[in-house]
Amino acid sequence: MQEGTVKYIDPVKQERYDRAYLRMAAEWAGLSHCRRKQVGALIVKEGMIISDGYNGTPSGFANECEDANGETHWFVLHAEANAMMKVARSHNSSRNSTLYLTLSPCRECAKLIHQSGIVRLVYSNEYKDPSGLDFLREAGVEVVKIEPLTGY
Repeated sequence: MQEGTVKYIDPVKQERYDRAYLRMAAEWAGLSHCRRKQVGALIVKEGMIISDGYNGTPSGFANECEDANGETHWFVLHAEANAMMKVARSHNSSRNSTLYLTLSPCRECAKLIHQSGIVRLVYSNEYKDPSGLDFLREAGVEVVKIEPLTGY
């Protein structure tokens, strides 16, 4: 297998897996203490979940993502950033992996996704600013949108 490619899998089977992993990411999003948006992420490599994450405050901080006005604190970590940091702390690598997100990434996280070696992104809902997706496509990351899941 060439570096930067994902092993071929039947498209019907791949969609089944994509939907299943997105459902799992949606469950993970439910662990977030954020009130405005709850976002979940999974990183999958060679058929194994190697990391997970959800949006929230850094370790050691109160689990309050928003201020009294309902604005998100600047220090809240995005779900994908949390998942990538878990991989960085492990003995694993996200090179040639797939990231599953319940909300498409912002442009700051898109840079981290590309730099971490993730080659495929599957998401269900769109962030208000599409520039993160545009950047990933330009960087050669395969971007797949699956319609928002119902019931999650």
